[in-house]
Amino acid sequence: VGLENDMTFFLFDQEPKALREDTRRRRRKKAIMSSSCTSMDQISVEFVLPTAARGGNNPDTLLLEVAGNWTVEQVKAQVWLKAVTLNLCPDFYQRFSPDHCILLYQKKGNVCEIYDKHQVFQTLDCIRYWRALKKDVGRIQLAPRPQPSDESQQYQRYLNYLIGYDVTDVSNVHDDELEFTRRKLLTPRRIQLADRDAKLYSMDPWVTRKPLPEHLLSKISNGHILVVIHIGTASQTIKVSIDNTPAQVLVSFLAKTANKRSLLGIPDNMCEADFVLRVCGREEYLYGDKPLQDFNWIRQCLKNGEEIHLVLEAPPDTDLDLVQKEDWAQVDDCTGVAGTHEQLTIDEKDHERVFTISMWDCNRKFRVKVLGIDIPSLPKIPEFIVFIEASIFHGQQLLAQERTSSKTFNEEVLWNCWLEFNIKIKDLPKGARLNLQVVCGKQSQTPNSKGSSSRLLYYVNLLLIDHRSLLRQGEFILHMWKMPEKSEESSSSINADKLTSATNPDKASAMAVAILLDKYCYPVVLPKSRDVGRDAATGCEEAEGGERGQREMPNHLKKQFAAIVATDPLHPLSPEDKELLWHFRHECMRDPRAYPKLLGSVRWGKQEDVLATHRLLERSSAWDSSGLDVGLAMQLLDCHYSDAQVRSMAVRKLETLEDDDVLRYLLQLVQAVKFEPYHDSALVRFLLKTALRSKRIGHFLFWFLRSEIAQSMHYQQRYAVLLEAYLRGCGEDMLQDFRKQVEMTEALQKVTREVKAMSADKCDITAQVVFQLRQKLETLQSSGLPESFRVPYDPGLRAGALLIEQCKVMASKKKPLWLQFKRADPTTLSKDPIGIIFKDGDDLRQDMLILQILLIMESIWETESLDLCLLPYGCISTGNKIGMIETVKDATTIANIQQSVVGSTGAFKDEILCQWLRDKCVSEDKFQQAVERFLYSCGGYCVATYVLGIGDRHNDNIMITESGNLFHIDFGHILGNYKSFMGISKEWVPFVLTPDFLYVMGTSGKKSSPHFQKFQVQPGGDVCVKAYLALRHHTNLLIILFSMMLMTGMPQLTSKEDIEYIREALTVGRSEDEAQRHLLDQIEICREKGWMVQINWFVHLVLGIKQGVEKRST
Repeated sequence: VGLENDMTFFLFDQEPKALREDTRRRRRKKAIMSSSCTSMDQISVEFVLPTAARGGNNPDTLLLEVAGNWTVEQVKAQVWLKAVTLNLCPDFYQRFSPDHCILLYQKKGNVCEIYDKHQVFQTLDCIRYWRALKKDVGRIQLAPRPQPSDESQQYQRYLNYLIGYDVTDVSNVHDDELEFTRRKLLTPRRIQLADRDAKLYSMDPWVTRKPLPEHLLSKISNGHILVVIHIGTASQTIKVSIDNTPAQVLVSFLAKTANKRSLLGIPDNMCEADFVLRVCGREEYLYGDKPLQDFNWIRQCLKNGEEIHLVLEAPPDTDLDLVQKEDWAQVDDCTGVAGTHEQLTIDEKDHERVFTISMWDCNRKFRVKVLGIDIPSLPKIPEFIVFIEASIFHGQQLLAQERTSSKTFNEEVLWNCWLEFNIKIKDLPKGARLNLQVVCGKQSQTPNSKGSSSRLLYYVNLLLIDHRSLLRQGEFILHMWKMPEKSEESSSSINADKLTSATNPDKASAMAVAILLDKYCYPVVLPKSRDVGRDAATGCEEAEGGERGQREMPNHLKKQFAAIVATDPLHPLSPEDKELLWHFRHECMRDPRAYPKLLGSVRWGKQEDVLATHRLLERSSAWDSSGLDVGLAMQLLDCHYSDAQVRSMAVRKLETLEDDDVLRYLLQLVQAVKFEPYHDSALVRFLLKTALRSKRIGHFLFWFLRSEIAQSMHYQQRYAVLLEAYLRGCGEDMLQDFRKQVEMTEALQKVTREVKAMSADKCDITAQVVFQLRQKLETLQSSGLPESFRVPYDPGLRAGALLIEQCKVMASKKKPLWLQFKRADPTTLSKDPIGIIFKDGDDLRQDMLILQILLIMESIWETESLDLCLLPYGCISTGNKIGMIETVKDATTIANIQQSVVGSTGAFKDEILCQWLRDKCVSEDKFQQAVERFLYSCGGYCVATYVLGIGDRHNDNIMITESGNLFHIDFGHILGNYKSFMGISKEWVPFVLTPDFLYVMGTSGKKSSPHFQKFQVQPGGDVCVKAYLALRHHTNLLIILFSMMLMTGMPQLTSKEDIEYIREALTVGRSEDEAQRHLLDQIEICREKGWMVQINWFVHLVLGIKQGVEKRST
């Protein structure tokens, strides 16, 4: 290997004297140990070549003794060399380079490719496999590198269209990690497909394991329910037990209708196994061995008091889910795995025979040479000087930091200086990232002060150890990301974006930084571990540490320890806390709740500590045997933990989740992928596996990923690779469905943008605009829109043709389209069309995050048997600031009700809302039910919006259904980011509880009605308090979901307070009684200040309502 200029130096040019002594010691040692190293050294392999002897059909073969520490690339070169020396087929071997061929081997009937050319031969999976089979000679085939066929290229283009990104484009990467991950994800995909039950997959029954909540049990008379089964135009009602499986229901149906079979058109020779039950009007099947009460659809019908209508039909054809055959060879799971330190170390080895070096032999400090920055055009900023701050992070832990001197800011600034960090190369952990920031400031600064006026302009990250565990070497030109202005839309995800290791694809205008890392003669590898036996020295230390750590913790510390473990996830640990946890780490390992705290105390920049941590995790059984605590597992997946072993331990726990819960946390898990250092991870594989198992999960995964790919350049590539891996396994039927949905959203997006352009500045919508919209929709409909498509936010529902006369443009700044579709399913019993609001110009990812947390709150309440009638309506972001929102049937905004009666003074008439509800209810009985529903939903939303700090609640953001269900919409403004308007701060009270709401509950002035007491507190009937205390039992889960949400979807955290908000709201660290008191105080404040909110609402109505709402949206 040629040495390159003075940058390249041996690793051992540091301490010549120590080295001499070392050599002497080594000679002595070598004499003792020389016999032990031979077994790994030589491996006999027969290579089957791509050429055949002249005139023969049999391929040439070569037997080669391969050195175990050669890299795959070297092995290939040696084979080539030998073929040339033996003069085999000269016009082939002399014309092509070794790279012309790939290496394949057979394993259990599968063809596997040896893919990673940097990998050390003895760490390959095929070697382990041959050993297990006791083969003396392995067999490897050299085959010409396959070229993709036209068909597979066309398929790739189709997938790229569905993904919305070209995954084969590698113009913006500095290594082959993307390609590498695409190949590696083939393995988990194949395993999942081999195990997939075709019938279960095609029908995908949506069930839950949670016991039926009390409030639903009360709606069932002695364990039986009525089910109406339709066949053709006929139907039959039967009474079945909620413990019956769908098959048992079919048996009793066929028994009951035995004598009218011919009437119903059921042939005599058919039995229950020939039929399945599907929900009328929906693609939702009752199938499998779970009892009826476990099906989510049945529970929904019970909850809403609706009849259960099913249709009897033949099972769907499983051939529709066929998967296109792959033309890639499988890549084994050892690909990219480094050897142990002992296999790689240069100690006791003949230097002639060293080809890769262990990072743990590198004793010098890590350094980086900052060459300079250049930008095509300078940003318009008054600041004049600029410097670069370079930091090394692991997760959020800062391991070392240096900065250059300050220079005048020009299009090109050169430093050409080395920054040496206070961390040794051997201590760099996997996942460590070098974060480079261009910071500018005013001229007056002294060299050392960072100055308060400096501001961050650009940033970029480089992982110091790549996906195959190699230390980065040489020169890098990195295109940097610009820090968004606070007002920019993209600032909402900046917290997560700052962690990305991708570089800015917009190379033409981006700021570029050029750096140089030390170069070595060989690849330098981070070993996967140490062989404990060989390494007596650290072994003893660990054993001693073990003894020390195993000692009983003294009582006074036990209390302190318990107190640390009991704190919430946002509670900062003091250095003393961390020391205590680390000292008693063996004790910590017994209590899974202590893991996040312990792992947050590890010094990730100390190789010994990292090794000790990994050993502890490997040996501990407490984690795997403990019950599932989602909050705990999610905590280890947030941005503070970058260690692969820690993260895969968290994923192992999540693998015990049922599909229903995976759906509940899917959005957050997709966001957590941003915190993975590398593209391939346990979390990515988990998402892939669950999506390939369930169509429903797959459907939502598709949209969650696609919406990120369209909006987040920072994580586009990573998400695209995961989505491609899923699409290659989901089957033809799903692909066709996705294609229709994508075509539909693209067509509607075009129309929305044209309509917006026509009426850009006006808030009111003219008849002309509506007429134009209908014309455009007419043209679309006749020019080949898909006949039907699955509704993205509700995949059980198929929408058919547009009902053009019912479509309109809504009067708000973003000009959303109000669309009505026919129901495509002929078995539907509902006369109502499917209403979808199509909105362009708002990032619906924020709304999705909030709605998702509302769903999680609802499931928490469900476990405590509370039904607070939340209405988390469907909402899905389908692209860049574009998406669909479900319209809720028979619902109207409070503003509309108030205006409809008395114009803009409606805000002060308390009885209007009550009167409106009364008018909508046909009987006193229905009215009482509506009031009850109002009471519960109002309580649910009060508590939820308070805990989440959802601001901006005016009467245009709160709706009510004709059956009394109150609900909030439009969560664009979250979390204390309360907007003030006309200098009046909009938020005067913790949540919305105004006199007209209280009036519905039957209280006016200071009188309290039984309804209000039930709302507030009274033994057995305290809606708000019960709901609030139930959420407090899951404080850690809510805090972790909340902080992940802030990281990934909310505007820049202006202050620590933002994230602290939820701790205050959940009264962390206080007793139940105090918490209850706190909530009641908040309710009192609302009650006393209710009229203030009404003035606010009045202002809002008077100002044409719209300006206020839309100030945010501009």
